[in-house]
Amino acid sequence: MHFIVKLFPEITIKSAPVRKRFTRQLQDNLHHLLRRLSRELSVRRDWEKLEISGPDDEELEARVSTVLAQTPGIAFFYAVDAFDFATQDDIYRATASVWGDQLAGKTFCVRVKRSGNHDFASIDVERYVGGGLNQNCVTGGVKLKEPDVTVKLEIKDDRLFVVRQEVPGLGGFPLGTQDPVLSLISGGFDSTVASYLTIKRGLRTHYCFFNMGGRAHELGCKEVAYYLWQKYGASHLVRFITVPFESVVAEILTKVPPANMGVILKRMMLRAASQIAERMKIQALVTGEAVAQVSSQTLTNLAVIDEVTNTLVLRPLITTDKGDIIKLARAIGTEEYAASMPEYCGVISKKPTTRAKLERVLADEALLDFAVLDSAVTEAKVESIIDLLTPAEEVPVDEFAYVPTAAVVIDIRHPNEQEVKPLLIPGVQVLTIPFYQLARSLEELAPKQQYLLYCDQGVMSRLHAGELAAEGHINFGVYRPAADAGQ
Repeated sequence: MHFIVKLFPEITIKSAPVRKRFTRQLQDNLHHLLRRLSRELSVRRDWEKLEISGPDDEELEARVSTVLAQTPGIAFFYAVDAFDFATQDDIYRATASVWGDQLAGKTFCVRVKRSGNHDFASIDVERYVGGGLNQNCVTGGVKLKEPDVTVKLEIKDDRLFVVRQEVPGLGGFPLGTQDPVLSLISGGFDSTVASYLTIKRGLRTHYCFFNMGGRAHELGCKEVAYYLWQKYGASHLVRFITVPFESVVAEILTKVPPANMGVILKRMMLRAASQIAERMKIQALVTGEAVAQVSSQTLTNLAVIDEVTNTLVLRPLITTDKGDIIKLARAIGTEEYAASMPEYCGVISKKPTTRAKLERVLADEALLDFAVLDSAVTEAKVESIIDLLTPAEEVPVDEFAYVPTAAVVIDIRHPNEQEVKPLLIPGVQVLTIPFYQLARSLEELAPKQQYLLYCDQGVMSRLHAGELAAEGHINFGVYRPAADAGQ
């Protein structure tokens, strides 16, 4: 197995010291992520790319490819076959062994990138290999502009890399090259996409959730934060902060006129988040706000909201259409989370203002007891992302390394994970019900049937089995095969 990883173009135009720092950080990130898959994988760095090599194992190669596609800082990467060579004829024969049978009836061209000292130029290899393929394989002929297939070769000294597949990366900057931020996450479309964009830009993204009265909302928000971290940012640990905001909401509902409720709620959130960010030595907050999407997000109202803090507030989606936000949520895998999120909507006024006046807002806020806000910040719970989905009072559930007779396994992983690596257990019925649909599917499940929940790491399955047991559904356990249990 061999991969060549190309840096995001904005990295390549940095000054030499910065480029070296960014490339080293990407190497460290990949080393951290890939060693979880296999200790036999190596990550080597040079000026313009990274090279990853390991044992020839199709399943492992697919998992490495998935990691590379989800790691910030990568423009694209090649899956390649590596060969030693001495002559151009060696290069041709190696290329033909990879591409010869795939060119049947197709036009093609050969493109070569070369480094090192050779007695030939890149164009010489293109002509030699292209001519050999055209003469000795059944092709549609050479076509230099817009061919059906471009055969890409990379030559470094006496090593040849024949590109089998080119896969796009996320782009952006490697995590750890930029300062951390605190994202105000509600679990809906906007805040999750905004968090993804900051991760992609190399910002270590911590999460701040304001709990306004719903255990289900808190659990859903933790699930999507964990998903974002595990998929796109797992090279760096982050924290999830839960701020108990029920009492603050009660203050607003009982003391603030309806028109300014939404604006004042956002101001209270920014006040709290700014204090938490200061404690964590974080310089910026992140929100999912977009201009005029809701009444509190007009420019006038945003200016009034921001007036309460000196902390920088980043809004990655500020000019993005809602439809485009949803499309991006779909692409990154958070659409289903957002669509199923049991979001709390307790502070909604019938006639919210779109042009809040600061003096009026300040007068309304004077009616509030700010000790309630201080108490909420003091009581905020800080959790490591890796401990996020472990209930404080975990209900014990049965866990099996095998499937008992007549038991049914429910694969609760995200559909993307199910598609990449389907769960197949000979002789066992396996249902695919993503965890965010599990509660809604209970009525369709037999109350006396034994069900075992399955996910890759065992985290989500234990969590949901425990939640179901706490609600009286004692026929749910966890399926944790021995290979998974050792991870």
